[in-house]
Amino acid sequence: METAPAKTLQKRQVIFLAILLFLWETGSEEIRYSMPEETESGSLVANLAKDLDLRVGELATRGARIHYKGNKQLLQLDITTGNLLLYEKLDREVLCRATDPCILHFQLLLENPVQIIQADLQLTDINDHSPEFLEREMLLKIPESVQTGTVFPLKIAQDFDIGNNTVQNYTISPNSHFHVVTHHRGDGRKYPELVLDKALDREKQPELSLTLTALDGGAPPRSGTTTVRIEVVDINDNAPEFLQSVYEVQIPENSPLNSLVVAVSARDLDAGTYGKVAYALFQGDEVTQPFVIDEITGEISLKRALDFEATRFYNVEIAATDGGGLSGKCTVAIEVVDVNDNAPELTMSRLISSVPENSPETVVAVFSVSDPDSGENGKMVSTIQNDLPFLLKPTFKNFYSLVTERPLDREERAGYNITITVTDMGTPRLKTEHNITVLVSDVNDNAPAFTQTSYTLWVRENNSPALHIGSVSATDTDAGANAQVTYSLLPPPDPLVPLASLVSINPDNGHLFALTSLDYEALRAFEFHVGATDRGSPALSSQALVRVLVADANDNTPFVLYPLQNASAPCTELVPRAAEPGYLVTKVVAVDGDAGQNAWLSYQLLKATEPGLFGVWAHNGEVRTARLLSERDAPKQRLVVLVKDNGEPPLSASVTLHVLLVDGFSQPYLPAPEAEAAAAVPADPLTVYLVVALASVSSLFLFSVLVFVAVRLCRRGGAASAGRCPVAEGHFPGHLVDVSGMGTLSQSYQYEERWRHRYPK
Repeated sequence: METAPAKTLQKRQVIFLAILLFLWETGSEEIRYSMPEETESGSLVANLAKDLDLRVGELATRGARIHYKGNKQLLQLDITTGNLLLYEKLDREVLCRATDPCILHFQLLLENPVQIIQADLQLTDINDHSPEFLEREMLLKIPESVQTGTVFPLKIAQDFDIGNNTVQNYTISPNSHFHVVTHHRGDGRKYPELVLDKALDREKQPELSLTLTALDGGAPPRSGTTTVRIEVVDINDNAPEFLQSVYEVQIPENSPLNSLVVAVSARDLDAGTYGKVAYALFQGDEVTQPFVIDEITGEISLKRALDFEATRFYNVEIAATDGGGLSGKCTVAIEVVDVNDNAPELTMSRLISSVPENSPETVVAVFSVSDPDSGENGKMVSTIQNDLPFLLKPTFKNFYSLVTERPLDREERAGYNITITVTDMGTPRLKTEHNITVLVSDVNDNAPAFTQTSYTLWVRENNSPALHIGSVSATDTDAGANAQVTYSLLPPPDPLVPLASLVSINPDNGHLFALTSLDYEALRAFEFHVGATDRGSPALSSQALVRVLVADANDNTPFVLYPLQNASAPCTELVPRAAEPGYLVTKVVAVDGDAGQNAWLSYQLLKATEPGLFGVWAHNGEVRTARLLSERDAPKQRLVVLVKDNGEPPLSASVTLHVLLVDGFSQPYLPAPEAEAAAAVPADPLTVYLVVALASVSSLFLFSVLVFVAVRLCRRGGAASAGRCPVAEGHFPGHLVDVSGMGTLSQSYQYEERWRHRYPK
């Protein structure tokens, strides 16, 4: 059941429809306009506001609009001015064809109140079409026995215009045998007829060619022509007739030669010679037609192979001629059926043999594919191998672009062999393969890489200049000039390091050479950076650290620091005769500029005035008494101590010690006789500097020790000395030093201990 609101809505719709019909009956009017066809778009048709006695702007306030049948807009209304304009150029022949008059119906719809105005626009014809014959030539075969006055109908000319603008008259070119009569049909069209004025004589004139002209009634008139060719034949009143006017047949393109296509048949009611029919190709084109017909049986057979891709259709006209010369014609429409006998064809339009690496989406090749077959036989699919970084992109119709899927890396793969396969969809499937080779050209995207991040080279000191001390090596995975590496020394961070005078490098092979003789004691190690630069653009480079370690050679003899050998006066050691065995007389201090075992020093007593009286400790150079002293021992002892390093071969130096045996320290110090001779020897400058520095420090220290000892002695002597302090005369050595493996001073010995040992409290 319907609800109450639904019933109310239906009632309202019925009432509105009734009101609309009423307003249509009461408010509809009809107006008609006319204008020629082919008027330019935007042309004024009429002013609707003026024709309907409406005020300016009333069309806009009442929502005026044009309504017409169909979807195509032909007119447009300017509601501000009331002008009705053409939306486009109108062609009467297109809109109405042969209908006359050509009237376009439209309605003007107004609201408030609702008003519908019926309007018509009549398009008047203009003479914009010429008469045209469908055939360029008409053939008439007229027996020579035809009587004068015989009428022969001719084909009419077409003219799309109407009224006076259509065909109004036909004329024939002047001749002595025929004239043309124009007749009216019931539909208003006019048609021509050819009337024989004079009997034909085939022996005098077997053929005539006349020009038929069709004229319309326009101003100026237009015309069209065709040729009427007349063949005069002997008397034969029945022409052969085919059983079918059109024969249709299909034949596969791979049909064998001499196969039967179709058989045609014609009959002639005449008897005797005029009733015998002979078949022939009407045009007699033996070159273009791949068919042949048996003139007796009418069987059409294949004489040349067919090719669907070359010709798909044949329209063969067959003529059947009787013995009297009359003939009939039929048409054989032969359709060639396609078979998949053509493999696809690939035509390369653009090919790049080399692609730069790191280039995204580079077009490598552009090619087109084609297959002259049809249907499924002509559909094609193009593919390449799946494991390649390339894509086939269809561009336009059967054109494809071969592009890179991602940037290529020459170092990963230098070239690709791509096989483009084009396969059709026929049965059996045929395919074509095209192979191309794409090389990846190098881009300088790899810097040279050293085989090691750092190199450690050893070179023995005192080497010869230009000595090859080692090599560095770097490789570049690029190609060509991008892979050619040049080596160079990089500037050191410390500008004070004379790197250019120490080493050089061969820029081609990375060989390193020592330019000068290296001295371990002056330079034990140094390091620098080596650069490797390729020849690409821009050039890329890398660097490696080279550390050169100088190996020590035993080229320095031990140097005695104490006692001084080139001083102005010899150093004399005082030894009390009461000294116990093992009493420390002095210590020989020496250094060696070498390193390692080349700087390990050993000491031995080489000569002595009294052998067995003194001994030298081999490892520290301490000279001690070996036994108790006696009165028989000479007061002056001369010792020669040998200092030897542990190199190979070992180097040595000797030092002479002067020892004075005293009873206490009351005897004056007597210089050794050799002091004057030693003072005369010139000192080495370096030795002088060392001696001066050591003497200065030793003098200060010795002075402090002497003052301290003097004070102690003064306190110990008391009144017996009457205020006097016994102080030994002569030079007393300062602190003694030992030598470590690195050649530095290690231990001090003070003579205060000696004094305590000799004179205990």
